[in-house]
Amino acid sequence: MINNICQNSFSILMSLYNKEHPTYLHECLNSIKNQKFHAKQIVIVFDGFINEKLREVVDSFKKELPIDIIELEHNVGLGMALNEGLKHCKYDIVARMDTDDICVPERFYKQINYIFDNHNVSIVGSSIDEYDESFTNFLFKRKTKSEHFDILKYAKYRSPFNHMTVVFRKRAVVQSGGYLHHAFMEDYNLWLRMLAMGYTAYNFDESLVLARTGSSMIQRRKGMVYVRSEIQLAKLKYQLRFNGKIESLFILFLRITPRILPKKILSYIYKIIRNY
Repeated sequence: MINNICQNSFSILMSLYNKEHPTYLHECLNSIKNQKFHAKQIVIVFDGFINEKLREVVDSFKKELPIDIIELEHNVGLGMALNEGLKHCKYDIVARMDTDDICVPERFYKQINYIFDNHNVSIVGSSIDEYDESFTNFLFKRKTKSEHFDILKYAKYRSPFNHMTVVFRKRAVVQSGGYLHHAFMEDYNLWLRMLAMGYTAYNFDESLVLARTGSSMIQRRKGMVYVRSEIQLAKLKYQLRFNGKIESLFILFLRITPRILPKKILSYIYKIIRNY
C-alpha cells in the first residue's frame, strides 16, 4: 500500500497539439480518470493553436480531473513544450503520458508505489502493447530491460524507455538539463544524460500503457530529418561515453539505414527490432 504521506503527491505531464484526434484524447483522459490511483495535478500544455473540438474534450474532464492548462502562443515542439509544462508541475514525482495512448488501470498505482518505495530510483518505465490507430488490432509488445545495469547496456543501441510510460523525479530531470530540442528523440536524449549523471532506473516488464502506432508512425520514422537526428544522437552518445568512436559509427550505420528504405521494408525491419 502507498503510505498516507505520499498519497496523491504526483503530477501528470502531457503535451497537446492541434492535429491530435479528439476521440484519441478522450480515450486517453478517460483512462486517466479510471486509474486505481489518481494524480493530484494534470498539466496539459497546449502547444500552439488548439482547435475547439480538442478544447471541448479537455473541458469535459475538468470537473473530474485536476487539469491545469498551460497555453503556448506558438508551436514549439514536444521537447520545449514538456520543458515548459515541467515548470508548472507542483510535485517532484511526474508521470508522462501521450494524448493518444491509454493507461491500464493499475499503471500509476504500481509505478508511484515503486518510486516512493525505492528512493534511489529516479526513472520508472514499463513495456507497452502496440496497436493500430483504431485499437482494433494488437501489433507488438515493445519490451524493456528491467534492471539498471541492463538498461545502461541497452541505451547504447536503442532508447531504454517507452516515453509515454515513464515516471520520473522532477529534480533529477532538471539537474540533467531537462528536455532539449532533438527532433523525434527528445526523450532518448534526456535518458542518456540522466543515466550518464548516475541516476538509477527501472522498468516494469508488464505493459502499463497501450500505445497507438501503426503505419502512420512508421512513415514518420524515415527521411532526412530523422537521419540528421540520428547523427546528433550518435554524437551525444560518444560525448557521454556510451559508445567509442568505431562503435558509434557502426551503430549509426545500423540506425540510419532503415530511415532511407521504402516503407514496406521499414515495416518489416520494425517488426523484427520490436522483438529485440
